[in-house]
Amino acid sequence: MTFSILAQDLSTGAMGGAAATGALCVGGWVLRGDTRAGMSASQGAAPSTMWGEDVLELMRAGTSASSAVAEVTGRDGGRQWRQLAALDRDGGTGWHTGARNTAWCGAMGETGLVVSGNLLAGPQVLDALRRAFTDTTGTFADRLLAALRAAETAGGDTRGLQSAALLVLSDDAPPLNLRIDWADDPVTALYDLHRRSQSGAYAQWLPFVPTRNNPERGHD
Repeated sequence: MTFSILAQDLSTGAMGGAAATGALCVGGWVLRGDTRAGMSASQGAAPSTMWGEDVLELMRAGTSASSAVAEVTGRDGGRQWRQLAALDRDGGTGWHTGARNTAWCGAMGETGLVVSGNLLAGPQVLDALRRAFTDTTGTFADRLLAALRAAETAGGDTRGLQSAALLVLSDDAPPLNLRIDWADDPVTALYDLHRRSQSGAYAQWLPFVPTRNNPERGHD
């Protein structure tokens, strides 16, 4: 009942994801990330938040995305109701789509990029996600947002959308974790929230926030 994208920014080393769904609170349910491990998107008819966390733990220990997905999904008797995508620090990808998820459902990936979804208008939704991210210019966040918009335009979740989220992680910047938990037009609301996060007092404060590569950063 969701579509999502996980990707790497080859120019900066950042990793990120974006997701949208026809239900509430997609950011809290679906997206997980850790720059020491990678990114995950756990979704489906009966999504497991544990899946998203467990696959990150395995990848942080050095397991590839594909092997981590296989291990996490293989030990769950309810796996046919769930969907999982993962992206590791080396650009490796893995995914699982259980047979009990509502059609259309599926995933596709390449080095540094994986898209997945269920209860979609068709496979064109995932193709739109991938193509928009690849073809759009601008910042990494701009490209992830453009992917969500393109997927929505291609038919998206067949119920329409209620929530959308964006997560961008880097060792050199504070996390960008934006969520629209409910809105009539959540993708547009997410665009607006992102614009606000990049200007004004909030943006001026971000350079003083500690990062993984500069954990002692602060005000002079």
